Amino acid sequence: MEDKIEQHTFVFKDVFELESGQTLSGVQLAYTTMGVLNEEKSNVFWVFHALTANSKVVEWWSQLVGKNKIIDPEKHFIICVNMPGSCYGSFGPISNDPAVPSLFHNFPFFTTRDMANAYKLLKDNLGIKRIAIGMGGSMGGQQLLEWAIMEPKLFDTIIPLATNAKHSPWGIAFNASQRMAIEQDPTWKNNEPSAGMQGMKVARSIALLSYRHYETYQNSQTDNEDKLSNYKSESYQQYQGEKLATRFNAFSYYFLSKSMDAHNVGRKRVSVIDALKKITAKTFVIGITTDILFPVEEQIFLFENITNAKLELIESPYGHDGFLTEGEKINELILKFINSN
Repeated sequence: MEDKIEQHTFVFKDVFELESGQTLSGVQLAYTTMGVLNEEKSNVFWVFHALTANSKVVEWWSQLVGKNKIIDPEKHFIICVNMPGSCYGSFGPISNDPAVPSLFHNFPFFTTRDMANAYKLLKDNLGIKRIAIGMGGSMGGQQLLEWAIMEPKLFDTIIPLATNAKHSPWGIAFNASQRMAIEQDPTWKNNEPSAGMQGMKVARSIALLSYRHYETYQNSQTDNEDKLSNYKSESYQQYQGEKLATRFNAFSYYFLSKSMDAHNVGRKRVSVIDALKKITAKTFVIGITTDILFPVEEQIFLFENITNAKLELIESPYGHDGFLTEGEKINELILKFINSN
């Protein structure tokens, strides 16, 4: 499947205005595609990735990608854009281009709405008028909802997974605690790519507690002997922090968590409910029963306030991360939904 992925870069050279009022020029989006865009440009499947993922969907949703699966390159032209602020090629705090200075702490604040507005520019550049399916989980789902509200006639079907219409005080508290950990790293004040990395390892450990569930740790991290130290769960937390540090940077982690916190589809609109009512796409909301970060009640709220939406809840011991690990169940549910419409 890797050989079918094409990597692209789109640069918007005109003025791009953020929600904050700040204006930018030369905003770059790195994105990948799979499959072939048909002559009518009617087979677009737009995927939105989560906080620390990249635009290579097959790397993190492999169970959903392939022949006769929901994300099928033989049927659809699949697009996934690396979100602005990330470190995988799009405009971010640390530049991959020697000719472009890194902004580090001065990176501009992107909201999820700003991100969706940036994707609109790419969509227009590609000459796309309709998107057959839009799909995203967690922070990816937040961006999907924003775009479906801004352009109600663009999407035929949207599939938001384990996400919400407005980020909760609970979710913001988790993210704030993670940023505090990064800020306590003595190197965080430095303008260099490695700044804050030790702090980010601690932040990831905090995040993991919100991504998983009591049952997850009970099943996989229980010690089978009478230990007094060196517990499995302790080493697991350290391992996850080290693992993220090999592929991500603290600046992107810091700023993207702020973007998530600011997510609110009701901002500068009548209300959150009124905004959701603007969605006209067929909508399939999927939630995870053990998700403590984006709990079931947030999925029910989407279902109740998006016209003609359908809701499915998946039983999983993996908490929020179930939207990534329960690929087979998700694939089966979506295929059933698509084939019944």
